[in-house]
Amino acid sequence: MSTTRPLRPVGGRSREVPGSGQGSATAASRVLAVLDAFGPAHATLTLSEISRRAGLSLTTTHRLVGELRVWGALERSEDGRYGIGLRLLELGALAPHGLQLRELAVPYVDDLHQATRANVVLGVRDGADVVYVEALRARGAVRLMSRIGGRWPLHATGTGQVLLAFAGPEVQEEVLSGPLTSFTPHTITDPAALRRTLAEVRRTGVAVAENQLTADAPALAVAVPVRGRGDEVVAALGVTVAAGTTQASALAPVLNATARGISRALGAPSAQPPSRRCT
Repeated sequence: MSTTRPLRPVGGRSREVPGSGQGSATAASRVLAVLDAFGPAHATLTLSEISRRAGLSLTTTHRLVGELRVWGALERSEDGRYGIGLRLLELGALAPHGLQLRELAVPYVDDLHQATRANVVLGVRDGADVVYVEALRARGAVRLMSRIGGRWPLHATGTGQVLLAFAGPEVQEEVLSGPLTSFTPHTITDPAALRRTLAEVRRTGVAVAENQLTADAPALAVAVPVRGRGDEVVAALGVTVAAGTTQASALAPVLNATARGISRALGAPSAQPPSRRCT
């Protein structure tokens, strides 16, 4: 019997399919393995490629792909290759901290994009990763490593460091005790240094990350928190510019103003005008 593989590593960590142990693959884990076969570098796949990447027999893959196609989770092109279907986008829009947040934040994010002429991202935390629900690229700006739906480990990005700094102690300890993947010589991989960085983010409310993801295109990333109805941090808003073109101190005020606007729209008490705050 074929067994499903652990879901592919993301940012140095792997997400495992429930019940994917040797000989114990469940129907759900097989379906998840088929969907997880797709990714940024594998947007379309043949049936054989899905079978190989999912670790399933061709017969099982054929059956599952057929069911997923009928349901709308997969689509088949004229050349016989498969890709993710729109039904999954439809479901993703229901995520309270995902596309619903994006829909509310888009006007604010677009204004920030126009004001700064920089790459702008909006990310939420998913376990030990930041997942981007919005990503706007600026023409002629530094290469943007993030895309909508893309994910990176929390410790390696400005938005991720914001989300990690304001996460619960158990989340922070999990990240600090695990492997901290290095993407460039500047990526923070020392737990003690990361603790100091997180403490500074909590003190200032701003994360500054330089050259932590790409060595070939030096970049400065600045990020701030976005708060929800209970004043908890629900997202992080960030901009990325070419290193040396501006200072973080010049970007922080407009970032904070935009984050307050989004937080106000989300109902965060601290972002409301004084006359509307509860006493």
